[in-house]
Amino acid sequence: MRLTLSLSDSPERTTVERAIAELRMGRPVLLDDAANAALVQGIEDLTPDHAAKLDAIAAGGARLVLPAARLNRLGLERSENGVVALPRVDPERIASLAFAIDARIDAPVRGTSSLDEDALELARLALALPAVVAIPLGRSIEVDHSVLRVPAASVRAYRAARVRDLKIVGRAPVPLEGAPETEFVVFRGGEGLRDQIAVVIGRPDIAEPVTVRLHSACLTGDLFGSLKCDCGDQLRTSVRFMAEQGGGVLLYLDQEGRGNGIANKIRAYKLQSQGYDTYDADEMLGFGPDQRRFDFAAAMLDLLGIRRVNLITNNPDKIEALTKAGIDVVTHRRSPGRTTPENLLYLTAKRDRFGHLIELEPGSAGNRSRAD
Repeated sequence: MRLTLSLSDSPERTTVERAIAELRMGRPVLLDDAANAALVQGIEDLTPDHAAKLDAIAAGGARLVLPAARLNRLGLERSENGVVALPRVDPERIASLAFAIDARIDAPVRGTSSLDEDALELARLALALPAVVAIPLGRSIEVDHSVLRVPAASVRAYRAARVRDLKIVGRAPVPLEGAPETEFVVFRGGEGLRDQIAVVIGRPDIAEPVTVRLHSACLTGDLFGSLKCDCGDQLRTSVRFMAEQGGGVLLYLDQEGRGNGIANKIRAYKLQSQGYDTYDADEMLGFGPDQRRFDFAAAMLDLLGIRRVNLITNNPDKIEALTKAGIDVVTHRRSPGRTTPENLLYLTAKRDRFGHLIELEPGSAGNRSRAD
């Protein structure tokens, strides 16, 4: 009798996490459902040699899967993702269609299949550019064992499953300047392979509404004091306010660049340096206004025993997300930050285009006109 050994409590989620790592390393994965299969390749590491190998496999049947945001930048008015045929896996054409500033669509665009949508979701989970090459494979084709096979259904279910599996894996006192009585609580789960942190300041009374801020990590602003955003100011102001009020919880969420990841955030910064606002820059890379999810933030609060909050935020979406997840947002207050010449366009775009509750400093240009 042959014994099958499995040390994973969830082989499906384990496979998706391995697929995320494969895609981030530039290697293709095999995505399949009950009826179809496709070899999926991210575009960031598509060298001419690699493209030639894929071209031989595709035999003219490859396709480029692009999100609606990028198709809009290519000259289409489109609210749904789409597919462009690739008679040849040409890395220069693919790069142009995926992220070149002045590119325009050069072929018909058709609708996506469920596998195409799952392939884009896998790219988002990997924090890669949201564009993939997909090569349909017949069931008769043998695939090398080094290519990971991923059930499409597991990709679809992954985010919700990670929220359900959220757990505390460590906690310890970490005195902060101005808030010496502080505890860091580390959670595993939520988004991708990243840990999340709750910074518990003082002694919040969970029998009453707790002052809470959901703060998405910003390496450039939080750590280095970037003048291009107000994130570092919001972080430190919130911690100081909680300490002065006797307690609160700041959820430090690993969702850099509104969920796009640090590499894509820096790509967007490059576009912003050329005159595009934060949302247009993200759209040029294929991202919508905000890729973040806050369902796992609600789960973190639940694990801390917090069900009612006084929320510190400028973002109405956070209020709505927590409310939908069953957290009672009793009140909310704005989170102030500095207005600088470098972040004025960024703050004005957030206020005017997406309704963030931002009051710019008196006399700033953003109070007199909309951002371009």
